[in-house]
Amino acid sequence: MNEAVDGTEKEKAETAEPVVRFSRLKSLSSRLLLLTIVSIMLIELFIFAPSVSRFRKDWFEKHLAAGELAALALEVNPDMKISQPLQDRLLAHAGAHGVVLRKPNHSVMALSKEMPKDVNIMVDVRPELSVMWLGGALDTFLQTENRVVRVVGPSTMDTETTVEVILDEAPMREAMIDYGFRILALSIVISLFTAAFVYLSLQWLMVRPMGRITRSMIAFRRAPEDETSGIVTSDREDEIGVAERELAVMQERLRTALKEQARLAALGAAVAKVNHDLRNSLASASLISDKLALSDDPQVRDSAPRLIASIDKAVGLCSQTLDFVAEKGKQMIKRRFFLFDLVEEAEALNQPLSLKLGEKTGETWINSVPEAIELMADPDQLVRAISNLARNAFEAGADTFTVEAFKRGGDVVVTLSDNGPGLPDKARENLFKPFAGSAKKGGTGLGLIIVNDIVTAHGGTMSLASSGPEGTVFEISLPGELS
Repeated sequence: MNEAVDGTEKEKAETAEPVVRFSRLKSLSSRLLLLTIVSIMLIELFIFAPSVSRFRKDWFEKHLAAGELAALALEVNPDMKISQPLQDRLLAHAGAHGVVLRKPNHSVMALSKEMPKDVNIMVDVRPELSVMWLGGALDTFLQTENRVVRVVGPSTMDTETTVEVILDEAPMREAMIDYGFRILALSIVISLFTAAFVYLSLQWLMVRPMGRITRSMIAFRRAPEDETSGIVTSDREDEIGVAERELAVMQERLRTALKEQARLAALGAAVAKVNHDLRNSLASASLISDKLALSDDPQVRDSAPRLIASIDKAVGLCSQTLDFVAEKGKQMIKRRFFLFDLVEEAEALNQPLSLKLGEKTGETWINSVPEAIELMADPDQLVRAISNLARNAFEAGADTFTVEAFKRGGDVVVTLSDNGPGLPDKARENLFKPFAGSAKKGGTGLGLIIVNDIVTAHGGTMSLASSGPEGTVFEISLPGELS
């Protein structure tokens, strides 16, 4: 017993609809937040490199100015000399090993202490090209050892005076790294604040409305017949508002279509049963009708064809309704054939009952299709389409049905005309509506619906070219002409 219960539960679990869940990390809002943070960090990266290179240049200029002030202390002494301890203090304040001032009169003032053996690089602060400073900043960041730098630049007090300082690179590199960390921290703070603002804005403007639309779609998919599963539209005039209103219209139309299909499915099942029972009941009636046709009584013999025609008409109405309901379940089997031969086959299948009983009829088929025209289509379905149109024409009172065809571009255009009284206004207004477009009393109006469905399934179009007292003309355009 428990095993049976477990099997039932397992079966229910396997057939149940999957529950749609949105992962926090995969949701639209999370992705927007991450994208905003990454975008701002990339922008800050492009700002960071010029900022650090500018910091390096300012650092050099600051030490040039400090070195110049230290060297000016020589001017207060008449002999242009100061004690070594004072020089060491001045150089320590300037952060340099030595300072040289070169004046326009070729006089030189210098401060120095124990100098390094080699100067590794020289930097001139006068060029303003940013590319040079970017490369220098990157080179400084990549260093792991201290280098001795000779920095040359103009005096802040006299542009014709040149200042040179000899200093270590390591302190500057440490200052650059510290500055870089401050820039990074500031960038992170800015990106987080900006991302939060953008996140909240998009959450309010886009994510929440999109979530509402998504939930409505999921609810509608689970229970389309439920009137409360439709989306509640807002007064927004932007794309979100348009999407909400269009979704509401689509849901309403789809719900109506599903209801109609459910009714048609029920009708199809009922008609199938009625048709089956009716055919069984009429089997014996057909045998009796055949015997009546051989009766010696002329009145009985004359009544037999009318009886057979009435019975066949009743069966035909049931079959037509059943075919319409089951039409979408059929699969097309395309092959290459001549259209002329297809029309001939349709004429043979559409012979009147009176002709089958050995009597002559005034109904005439005219096949004016060129014999060279070929099609790649399902011949069985196209035969049904042409037969339905011919049957409708003769039942409406026509005695001539004409089929013509010609080529137009890559299509084959087939015109089907009759000399009947034309379609009434009601039939024209409801031409392709089931149970509403019939031109005769007691008809279902499904003949034209089936023809139009067949043509549409082949990628073609069907239209009423004309209809009046002189007759009715339908035009069918089918693609894929092969000739």
